[in-house]
Parts: sequence; structure tokens; C-alpha cells
Amino acid sequence: MQIEVTGIRKAYSRKRVLTDISFSMESGSCTAILGSNGSGKSTLLSILAGVRRGDGGSFLYQGTDLLRHPRLIPQVLGYVPQGEPLMEELNAWDNLRMWYDRETLERELAEGALKLLGIGDFLKTPVRKMSGGMKKRLSIGCAVVSHPGILVLDEPSAALDPVCKENIRSYLDIYRKDGGIVLMATHDAQDLELCNACYILREGTLHPYPYDGDFHRLAKELREGI
Repeated sequence: MQIEVTGIRKAYSRKRVLTDISFSMESGSCTAILGSNGSGKSTLLSILAGVRRGDGGSFLYQGTDLLRHPRLIPQVLGYVPQGEPLMEELNAWDNLRMWYDRETLERELAEGALKLLGIGDFLKTPVRKMSGGMKKRLSIGCAVVSHPGILVLDEPSAALDPVCKENIRSYLDIYRKDGGIVLMATHDAQDLELCNACYILREGTLHPYPYDGDFHRLAKELREGI
């Protein structure tokens, strides 16, 4: 399984946000998109997820351009944006029931992805009373309803406590080892430990970044635009 992103472009009025974004990923790989706030990371991920339209380019999965067949995207790609797409007045169970039929939901809670994410521990908790980690795990649980081969996450560890971060990383590691493709935008050093490739998005262009574990150097380069 492979994905190949080629020539993604996006501009707002006269401001060019993305210019000829191209990269590829193999089954079982994890790639991080790095960049300062406003660099276009969220725009890129939302285009690939079919939430926003780009101005050009292709996104090939199993030989099919998903951007030309956007109805296929939810079947093969799970997307978790920065803001959790949850119904605040409902509890975890009711949010999941918007995506899962009862039989599948009970099976996933007993032995599937929802068990790995620990969602069974807060099924009756209303979203408005959940911690950030609970909301993020629930959002991932909703995103993987179709057992997608690709998981796209925008800042999955932002503002989470260490226990929740570790829970999510453990799930992503299992997902990747099972052959899934993980693409994430992140500012978290520990997230980068999951990744076998990193890119910096700067001035609309994607640049390979050979991350060597020196997060302080990376942070400085992002801050100074090196």
C-alpha cells in the first residue's frame, strides 16, 4: 500500500499558501509535517482529507486519485482535526453511535480500536465534561470507524497530559505496525519518535528534515525560519 501526493497547491486571494507539495508514504510508515503557526500545515491536511478544496495536484491511493473521487476519502482515510468534531451535549457512547452500528461498536469496545484507545472507561461521560485527552481519543475512535488505511491527525498531542499522550501514541504505533499510514502535523518531540520521515513546511514549500532527536535545534530552526 502506498500513497503519493503530487503538486498540491492552494492560494487565498493573492496569498499563496501551498506550492507544489509532493511526497510519498509506504504502508506502515509515519510522517510528520512540521512548521510554524500559519505555515499551511492544517490547510494541507484538510485538503488531503477532502474537507477543503485545493487549487491543483493529486493524491494517489492504490492508483486512484482521491481528490478526483472525494466520496472515496471517508472509506480509506480517517481525519482528526485540531478542533474535535464532537457533539458537546452527548456522551461518548452517543457520539460513537453516530458513526457505528450497535453491534460493531460493542465489538470494537471489546476487542478493537476503541478498546486500545481506552474509550470504554468514559462511555457515559458527556463531552463537555471530558478532558482534552478523552476528547482526542474519542475523536480518533470516530475517525477509524471504517478501518481506514490512512490516518491524518492535526496536532494529536497538543495540550494533553503525559498519560493521554502515551495512550494515543501507543495506539498509533499499533496502527502503524498493522500496516496503516499515519500522517500528522505536530510540535511535540515525542510524536516525532513514531515517525520515519519529517518535513518542514515553509513559505508554501515542503522540505525534507533529517530529524536526529535534537528537538531544541529543530525548535530553533522553526522559530528562526532557517
